[in-house]
Amino acid sequence: MEPSELKQVQVQEIDFNAIRAQGAGGQNVNKVSSAIHLRYDVRASSLPDEIKALVLDLRDRRMTSEGVIVIKAQRFRTQEKNREDAIKRLQALIDAACEVAPARLATRVPRAAKRQRLDEKRKVSTIKSLRGKPVAE
Repeated sequence: MEPSELKQVQVQEIDFNAIRAQGAGGQNVNKVSSAIHLRYDVRASSLPDEIKALVLDLRDRRMTSEGVIVIKAQRFRTQEKNREDAIKRLQALIDAACEVAPARLATRVPRAAKRQRLDEKRKVSTIKSLRGKPVAE
C-alpha cells in the first residue's frame, strides 16, 4: 500500500517492560527478567492515518480495546534478543495489516462440469432407489 518507510515503527513510541519468563529453565529463570512485554499505542503513534485505521481494524487478540498492541517475547535467553524479536513481530503485524488482498475475479462453472455433476447425482439416485424392498405383486 504505502512505501515501507511510512509504515516503519518508531522505537521511541514503544514501551518495553522486562518481566520474568515462564516455563522451565532451571535456577536462572527465577532470578533474571529476560522476557519482554512490548506495548505500542496505535492511536498515539506517528503512523499515517490510513495505516492506523487498517491496524485498528485488525481482529487480533494482541490488541486491547483501547488500541494498544501488547506483545510478549520470551523465545530467547537475553533481553536484547527478546526486544528485537518483539519489534520484528510488531512490524510484521503492521505489515500484515497493510497488505491488500487482490480482487477476486468472478468465474463461471463450465457447462460440462454442471452436466457431469447432474449425471452423477442421477446415478447415485438410481442406486439408492434400488436398495429398497422389492414390490410384491
